[in-house]
Amino acid sequence: MNPAISACGALLAAVVTLSALPGGAQAAAAYPSKPITLVIGFPPGGGADQVGRVYANALARQLKQPVVVENRPGAGSTIGASLAARATADGYTLYLGNSSVMGSDSALYKVDYTPDNFVPVAQLTTGPMVLIANAKLGLKSVQDLIDRAKSKPGTINVASSGNGVITHLAAVEFMTLAGVKLMHIPFKGGAAAAQSVAAGDTDVSFATAPSAKAVIDTGKVVALAVTSGQPSRLLPYPPISQTVPGYDLSNWWGVFAPKGTPPDVLEALFKASNAVLALEEVRQGMAAGYEEVTPSASLEAFGAFARKEGGKGLRLAKESLDTAN
Repeated sequence: MNPAISACGALLAAVVTLSALPGGAQAAAAYPSKPITLVIGFPPGGGADQVGRVYANALARQLKQPVVVENRPGAGSTIGASLAARATADGYTLYLGNSSVMGSDSALYKVDYTPDNFVPVAQLTTGPMVLIANAKLGLKSVQDLIDRAKSKPGTINVASSGNGVITHLAAVEFMTLAGVKLMHIPFKGGAAAAQSVAAGDTDVSFATAPSAKAVIDTGKVVALAVTSGQPSRLLPYPPISQTVPGYDLSNWWGVFAPKGTPPDVLEALFKASNAVLALEEVRQGMAAGYEEVTPSASLEAFGAFARKEGGKGLRLAKESLDTAN
């Protein structure tokens, strides 16, 4: 046989074989070959945005492709989640989420997705929230807040970053365990909620740490406690559990992809995420936002964690229906 004809035949066979591969396999082989979008369901300036931007910058260097942060705030982060859930499942649209997308969203909002529309990829961080109060209220402790709320029912209001999100659920858990009633006032983001406390428009908030510290530093807001069951290594405030036994609710952030994303792409994202979390500069960047890096051991481990947390969030979401405004 003519060698040239033989070579052409081999090349044609290779092309046919490649074209016969499933679309996902071809995408995974080349992944990533273009910019990636990281959707965040909150506005710039809050805790989610801080985590997302540190992660996105490091991931871009790791994967050698731009990672563009797209803030889509509103409706308790469900606008951003809906956008990500409906995106093409090719690994080029990711979502920065927490327990809300794994449970409470579908209980509180008319959304076009469920937890099954997402695939958990990698946990990034864990961090407690901070219970803050307007300084003019004169509150010095969690017990002061409880006493005030019980002596004047319905007169203390609590700001959150939206109905059903973690800052609202933290307030719901507090009301349940402390036996008090606070009037809930939702905002479109954590920074706006914390700023409302500083302005005196609202009284207290269970704020993400970056949002809390920004207003604490103005002197117009005082920190009463952290929401974690144990003292925080990054924040010098006592845990609420010292006053309210059993209270333990920390926020966490993780990366999610739309259902149907090819397994090889998910594995590549998981490995790349854990690689950037091991970088000292990333750990310091997260710590600057009072978030501790908490990488998951595997895709499956994070999936199990996210669904368990989603179940807890769903329980609190159902309880929150009486407080949503």
